[in-house]
Order: sequence, then structure tokens, then C-alpha cells
Amino acid sequence: MTATDRSIELINAAAQAAADRLAHDIIAYDVSDVLSITDAFLLASAPNDRQVKSIVDEIEERLQKELGAKPVRREGDRDARWILLDYVDIVIHVQHSEERVFYALERLWKDCPELDLPEDAVKTRGKAAEHAQLNGGTEGEQS
Repeated sequence: MTATDRSIELINAAAQAAADRLAHDIIAYDVSDVLSITDAFLLASAPNDRQVKSIVDEIEERLQKELGAKPVRREGDRDARWILLDYVDIVIHVQHSEERVFYALERLWKDCPELDLPEDAVKTRGKAAEHAQLNGGTEGEQS
């Protein structure tokens, strides 16, 4: 089984929205063969809590406006270190860069096929490392 056309449409719109809000290291996996509850995961990160919230808000607004999709669940808003949007067909994880490194979700899903994403999203790969290097090797706390 592979991700449905609808799931891929949602993933691409969410990835573009995240890229437009300057998310780092956007990647998506087709998890439909290993999970029965969803088709795909989108992962993105940001160097501070405010940007995490901004990315999530943009994704939510864009998917609602362009595709009529609303998340059935939104978790992690209070601390904004890791916000999860569950659209049933897809699940979006936007993490603070430190959480992204610590939890390393890519390791869990590395055996799943990677989904093609819009060019702007692909260009975000390696941005977290670049940002950390520019800031003396540390990620910012809250800003």
C-alpha cells in the first residue's frame, strides 16, 4: 500500500507552507506500509518556539484555505517545543531543533520511502546545522 493522492496533496501543501515560514530540514515519509492509522509523516523544525508556532499556524491555515482540511487533533501548543497536527491521512511534526535532534524521528522512519516534496521544501535540508553553526553551535532558547 502507498500513500493516497490526497495524502500526497496534503503533504506537499504543508511542506510548502513550512518552507514559506522558513522551517528547517523538511522531510516526509510514506508510512502507509508500517502504520494503519496514517499514510504519511511530515517532519520540520525551527530554531525557536515562536517560529515553531508560526510554521504550524501557516500549515493549518494553508491546508484549511486551499484544501478544506482541518486537523482532528493539535498537540503541544503550550510549550511549542513539538507541535503535532493530526489530519488522519497525514501527521505533521514541527519540532524545536533541539527536540528534533534528541528524538531523531528520522531514525525511526528511515526504512520508509521518502516522499518527493516541493523544491522550496527540499532546499531546507541542512538549514538547522547551518543555523547552529552561525550561532556558535547552540540553538536559541525562546525568543
